[in-house]
Amino acid sequence: MSITDARVIDIHAHAVLEETFGTAGEYGPALTEEDGVPVFRIGSYKLRGVRYRGSAFMDPEVRIAAMDRAGIDWQLLSPNPLTYFHFIPAAEAIAFCRRHNDIMAALVRTRPDRFGGAAALPMQDVTAAIAELRRAVTELGLVAAYIGTDMPHGLDDPCMDPFYEAVCALDVPLFIHPAPAGIDGPAASPALAKYELDIMLGFTMQESIAVATLLFGGVLHRHPALDICISHGGGAVALVWGRLEQAAKKRAWAPDHLRRDGAFAEQLRRIWYDIHMHDDRAVDLLVERVGTSRLVYGTNFAGWDAPETFHMPTTDLPLADNARRLLRA
Repeated sequence: MSITDARVIDIHAHAVLEETFGTAGEYGPALTEEDGVPVFRIGSYKLRGVRYRGSAFMDPEVRIAAMDRAGIDWQLLSPNPLTYFHFIPAAEAIAFCRRHNDIMAALVRTRPDRFGGAAALPMQDVTAAIAELRRAVTELGLVAAYIGTDMPHGLDDPCMDPFYEAVCALDVPLFIHPAPAGIDGPAASPALAKYELDIMLGFTMQESIAVATLLFGGVLHRHPALDICISHGGGAVALVWGRLEQAAKKRAWAPDHLRRDGAFAEQLRRIWYDIHMHDDRAVDLLVERVGTSRLVYGTNFAGWDAPETFHMPTTDLPLADNARRLLRA
C-alpha cells in the first residue's frame, strides 16, 4: 500500500515527537507527571490528563494498528498545534522546528507506505521559516508546510508574501490549523476559558478569521498557484458565506477584485477544506458552497474528537483523489 493506491487518506493527524522535548529551551516541550496525572508543558501552559506516551500520538506501531482498525490507509503526520511556538523568541522556535522536522522525516522514512510528513516552521521569523521549509522539502523529503492561524503578524501581512512565493516555488501545500489561544501568544477572551470553548468554538473562530483574512487581504489573488488547506471545513465560513460576500461587495475596504459577480465564490473555491466537522449536514452545506473537488478527509487522529471508525460523510466525495492532488502524489 502507498498513497498512490490508498483508498482512505487522512490529512489531519498530529504527532508528538519525544526527541523534540526540551529543544525550545525554557518553553519545553516537556512531558511529566504530577500526582500520577500526565502533564504536557509548553512554557507556563500545562495540558493535564492526555496520555501521549504509549499512544498513537507517539508510538508509530500503535498508530498503524489503530489506522488498520479505522480503515485508514495513509496519513499525513503534522505538528502538534500546542507546539507551533509562533510567539516565542525566534532562536528557540528555529531550534525546535529544525529538530522536529529532522525527527518527522526520520519517522516517515520508516513507513513511507503509511505516512508522509509536514514541516513545522518558525513563523515569527519569515526569512527563517522560508529557509527551514526549503530544507524540510528539498533535503528531508517532507511534503507540506504546516502553520497556525495566529502569529505576530497577520496572514495577509506583506512580509508573508515571500513565504507564500516559496511555498509555490517548492510546489507543496500549506496547511493552516489553529492552536489554543494563549499558549505562547496573546490570551483569548476569558469567555473561552470555560468548558474548553477555546478548542470547540475558539478554533472555529480562528479558522473563519483565517479564511476571511486570506480572502479580503488578497493573498489568494496575489498568489494564484498557492494551495492552502484549512482545518475543520474552514470554521464557520460556509454558514457566514452570505455575510462575507455582502461585505465583499459593499464595504469600502473590500478589494476591487472581489466586487465582480462570482469573484467571491471563485476565491473561496480556491481553498482546500478538511471535512473533520462531526456533522454530515455541515459537510453538505460546505459542498453546496465550494463543490467537492477541494475537500479532503481528516480525523484529528487519536484526538479527543477523532472518530473511532472510518466514516465517509457521503459516498460521492472524491476525498482520496483530492488528497493525492493536494499532496502532489
